[in-house]
Amino acid sequence: MGFTADEMEPDELNSYLASRSYVDGYSYSYSDFTLFQRISKSVPKYSEGSHVMRWFKHIKTLSSKESTVPQSSNKFTENKSSLIISADMSLDQAILNTLTERKEIDSLNFASENGLDHQKLVGAIKSLLALPSQYIKAEQKQVSVWTLTDEGKSFVENGSYEFILYSSVLKDGVLQKDLMKLPNAKIGFSKAMTLGWLMIDKKHENGPTVLRKVDNATDVVKAMLEDIRDKKDVPDKQIQDLKKRKLVTSVVTKFYSITKGSNFRTTIEKPEADLTADMLQDGSWKQKSFKEYNFAAKGAPITSGYLHPLLKVRTEFRRIFLDMGFSEMPTNKFVENGFWNFDALFQPQQHPARDAHDTFFISNPEMTKVENLPSDYLERVKTTHERGGYGSTGYNYDWKITEAQKNILRTHTTAVSARMLYALAQQKEFKPAKMFSIDRVFRNETLDATHLAEFHQIEGLVADRNLTLGHLIGTLYAFFKKLGLEKLKFKPAYNPYTEPSMEIFSYHPGLKKWVEIGNSGMFRPEMLLPMGIPKDVNVIAWGLSLERPTMIKYGINNIRELIGPKVNLNMIQENPICRLNKV
Repeated sequence: MGFTADEMEPDELNSYLASRSYVDGYSYSYSDFTLFQRISKSVPKYSEGSHVMRWFKHIKTLSSKESTVPQSSNKFTENKSSLIISADMSLDQAILNTLTERKEIDSLNFASENGLDHQKLVGAIKSLLALPSQYIKAEQKQVSVWTLTDEGKSFVENGSYEFILYSSVLKDGVLQKDLMKLPNAKIGFSKAMTLGWLMIDKKHENGPTVLRKVDNATDVVKAMLEDIRDKKDVPDKQIQDLKKRKLVTSVVTKFYSITKGSNFRTTIEKPEADLTADMLQDGSWKQKSFKEYNFAAKGAPITSGYLHPLLKVRTEFRRIFLDMGFSEMPTNKFVENGFWNFDALFQPQQHPARDAHDTFFISNPEMTKVENLPSDYLERVKTTHERGGYGSTGYNYDWKITEAQKNILRTHTTAVSARMLYALAQQKEFKPAKMFSIDRVFRNETLDATHLAEFHQIEGLVADRNLTLGHLIGTLYAFFKKLGLEKLKFKPAYNPYTEPSMEIFSYHPGLKKWVEIGNSGMFRPEMLLPMGIPKDVNVIAWGLSLERPTMIKYGINNIRELIGPKVNLNMIQENPICRLNKV
């Protein structure tokens, strides 16, 4: 039948059927049976339509002979020369049956002919394509159709703005100020003037008056929109004009062109998902097809916690140190006192790093008790600062115990190194040591894309007899080689507690330049000898941040996207495993 029954009223339907031949060679479809069921529920409503009732009796006779009236809107019926599709047939089976009579099926036309939902038909097509045997071939195509916008539909219903405005102008004219009060008057007036429908009498005694320039006008815009609605041909130039006025829009519809596949047949044999014991026993597995395993399919996501990128990179650095025979220092004291953080490192009390501009001071408890500091060692540190010793002249100032007692958030993990070296010096017999630490430190920094008030510091040190700067450079080459960095340069630098000191640079192939990657040096005698470290023992050390290599590894440009409230939780969940380019 090729129409939608629900769109027609009884009189309209009766006129439509009057022009149709539905007895000899009549091709009926799902739409016929949908209408048949509708009329069956309310025959009196349609009884006055002679053509409707004649058609109804014909379908009733036909359906009683062939038992093809469908019971569900998910099934459909079609009859060409013989019944190739039955009412209880699934959509995928119907497609196969139809291909026995047709070379090609257009999914849009097929759905329209049989009153089907096109999306459900697409689902059936994809179901057939998913079968191992190539039952069908389907090529996706698309067609662009012009449709009316909401404003265009209102033009069809009420007329264009210019025609409405023209119709509002009486023979004697209308004052322009009154006419412009109408809805959309500005647009309508401009278009009507352009078309030559209206004119303005500016010298009218009542003021500027709009008059009709032509006796009759035709609403061409409405007529064109009606043609587009009815799928009639409209010149492209006119369509473009309507598009500029946003009265029409192009809608792209995708559909499938379906043909027979290399293994086309009308009997659908769904592949087995499992090989069972019964199949093996009776040998039926030989005649069956099996569903292929999809080894590329992703497994179900496991609900679990996720490691932060910093922790992943930290683990890699920790493994490198352990592989090199280092032992890890305890770094669980975030709150430190000024003595271990500064004074023990031979850093003067007037140094700018000890100001509130650079260091976070604790208000409660504000001070460390003097008895918690090693008294003999404290006196040696005081003397070294004030008057020197061990080959040094000192800083020549009055060292104050109150400055050493102040509690702070540690500014570097070197405070931990100082505690561990002091403990090493208290042993009866000195034993060489290799130690490292990776933990958080705090500085009163100005926040920007590369600096935060807290960050992680990586530090390594080696204590042994007669170590030299050459040992330090060799150790740095061995350490950074395990990170995949083999091109290194060293630049002299100054640190209060190391001498000599060196900045470490590595060549970055991506940036094509040398970039600073860390700092290093040999701890000064003024720091080591007051602890009780033997004179022939030297300590080499180096440090770098954890955040910079992590940002480079994971392509993060702003440190605030790595740590803090702006972190994207999806980044935490989805970031890949850390594999440094170790050699």
